[in-house]
Amino acid sequence: MAVVWLDDVRADDLDLVGGKGASLGELTGAGLPVPPGFVVTASTYRAFIEDAGIDDELFAAVEVDHEDSAALQAAHEAAHDLIMETPMPDDVREEILDAYRSVGEGDAFVAVRSSATAEDLPDASFAGQQETFLNITEEDLLDRVKECWASLFSERAIYYRNRKGFPHDKVDIAVVVQQMVDAEKSGVMFTRHPSTGKKEIIIEAAWGLGEAVVSGTVSPDNYVISRETGEVETATIADKKTMCVRDEETGETVMRDVPNDHRHERVLTDDEVSRLLELGELVEDHYETPQDVEWAVYDGEVYMLQSRPITTIAEGDDGEEDESDSGRSRAAATGDDVLIRGLGASPGIASGRARIVTKLDHLDQVAEGDIIVTEMTMPDMVPAMKRAAGIVTDEGGMTSHAAIVSRELGVPAVVGTGDGTKTLEDGEVVTIDGDKGTVREGEEPEEKQRQPVEEARPKTPVKPMTATEVKVNVSIPEAAERAAATGADGVGLLRIEHMVLTLGKTPERFIEQNGERAYVDEIVSGVREAAEEFYPRPVRVRTLDAPTDEFRQLEGGENEPREHNPMLGYRGIRRGLDNPSVFRLELQAFRRLFDMGYDNLEVMFPLVNDAEDVLRAKEHMREAGIDPEKREWGVMIETPAAALCIEELADAGIDFASFGTNDLTQYTLAVDRNNEHVADIYDELHPAVLKLIGDTIETCREVGVKTSICGQAGSKPKMVQFLVDKGVSSISANIDAVRDVQHEVKRVEQRLLLDSVR
Repeated sequence: MAVVWLDDVRADDLDLVGGKGASLGELTGAGLPVPPGFVVTASTYRAFIEDAGIDDELFAAVEVDHEDSAALQAAHEAAHDLIMETPMPDDVREEILDAYRSVGEGDAFVAVRSSATAEDLPDASFAGQQETFLNITEEDLLDRVKECWASLFSERAIYYRNRKGFPHDKVDIAVVVQQMVDAEKSGVMFTRHPSTGKKEIIIEAAWGLGEAVVSGTVSPDNYVISRETGEVETATIADKKTMCVRDEETGETVMRDVPNDHRHERVLTDDEVSRLLELGELVEDHYETPQDVEWAVYDGEVYMLQSRPITTIAEGDDGEEDESDSGRSRAAATGDDVLIRGLGASPGIASGRARIVTKLDHLDQVAEGDIIVTEMTMPDMVPAMKRAAGIVTDEGGMTSHAAIVSRELGVPAVVGTGDGTKTLEDGEVVTIDGDKGTVREGEEPEEKQRQPVEEARPKTPVKPMTATEVKVNVSIPEAAERAAATGADGVGLLRIEHMVLTLGKTPERFIEQNGERAYVDEIVSGVREAAEEFYPRPVRVRTLDAPTDEFRQLEGGENEPREHNPMLGYRGIRRGLDNPSVFRLELQAFRRLFDMGYDNLEVMFPLVNDAEDVLRAKEHMREAGIDPEKREWGVMIETPAAALCIEELADAGIDFASFGTNDLTQYTLAVDRNNEHVADIYDELHPAVLKLIGDTIETCREVGVKTSICGQAGSKPKMVQFLVDKGVSSISANIDAVRDVQHEVKRVEQRLLLDSVR
């Protein structure tokens, strides 16, 4: 038989229905409320490829060097075409369609979900590598089943199996076809605290379909329920701006604004909380281990859509805390002990001794686990920031150095507090909350050790397939591992100024004392760390771009020009062209990296204004031994002048143009992006900024130049929607936003495809 019903599936049917199918069947058999459905078995997939005689060709096509990105892409395309172009046998088609017509009233919307036989294994999860399709009807059902089969050979899946040593011909795939729950509200439930293991139910809830909660595109309500009393201990009601719903006319899944009267309204009723608590205890008892459950509510009924073990609880952690810890947690929850407030710029909670840093000489006093408190961080503070447990600044916003670097390192940060250096005392024990933007007195109970790399790794689903590449911004080489864990398509911006400024000396002073070779070695070492981590994915490296006030803080900085507004002054390519003795050493470092085999590097020049800047930089490349006809290189579009002169820049030979929206916005609107007094009018989505970006993309498409964005705005959903609509080639997001941007890009691309065929 081609299909089996979930009613007949149990946990030990893994080889027949895959991991997801086995879990859903087990839940169904336990009497839990699971939407009805069936599974197109793994043996049906196997018979399909063997009976059609495409199995040998299929497995041969994917036997490639998984480190060769071009070969990997070609393998995926060959496998996908082979499966999609092979007709499904008539008897299989009819059995699947007959089963579908038995779901609901015969015309139900269904979810079509891949369920590989190598999923959720102890040493290899294979999570998120295959496709899922929502709101599918009979018309598209068979094609979506085949798309799920073909997704067994996505680039990521091929790469993952090769790295894990799984033979391609030993892994099969089933497909779950399940009635959609047209959810009025949905979310996720943990039957224990996912970090501490504490015996409490934690529920996140939002309006509409659960995709918005899982993908992180909406901030959900958060409920903490006592397992002993069943009472809601805390209910944090979020501002829920958007929701994921099914469009009544088209049937597709779309994002909609939440009605104003629902945005701040509590999602779950007391009865629904009680029902979820009941279901959570039932499923944990059934599996005899804490569970992570996806759920939905429709017409007053609660449905379970998925359940998997919680893997983040340390072995032996019973979640109990001593009385004094509990007391401090409750006190912290009241907010009475909040010392200062600012902007939560990098998520997480950390406790430590405050170290007031008003001079660079104070950095040596920062010990492992301290909280740095300073007016504003600078690149030369990075070594101390790496030691710190958290960062607090008086000034700055989400685009400040402190915010960017803290997020990349996975260190909690609160910025823009106004007077943190004056309010907090040196050596005082404090707790910072990088989500809420607060600094509280005292110490929080010790949590499970943070693991920034694992926190950055996408959980569900991983790497949606998109035509628009989604890359990641990297400020410091030390963040490369965490950035690579996101599954990004490459690095859209690697800054070298942080590598240079952490030397503690201006480039001229360092070269004077250590020689040109040592300076080149420093750049090669830093860039190589990122290039190696991402290889063969591209890494776009920007040449030195540091304002004079940053250099002035270093040894040798007394020779720097004194400028009233350094952001408008001697920086970027203008400094490089004016001082070519240092600029050519940067280019020598790139040439040496190319010679070492790092052909995934791309060179990018900052703060260009016109074609003359580009032609002069191009000539310096040639003099350094870099052939601009053979290497990928381009420019930052950070000034209105560059945007308006894009055609001339393209004629000068650039391969790509990358928008630096942080600078482009401040130069277009005359707003200092690091000045909290005008932060409310700093807007990357201002019509003037969008027009410059949109017109530039249009021109670049006409002349064959790739476009990208590497400013902070690339992580914002509205900017992503605008860019994909305009046809941008790639989007580079912050490390903590890559997964969300991938999902947003996929949604926009799907909408554009549907619009094009209507």
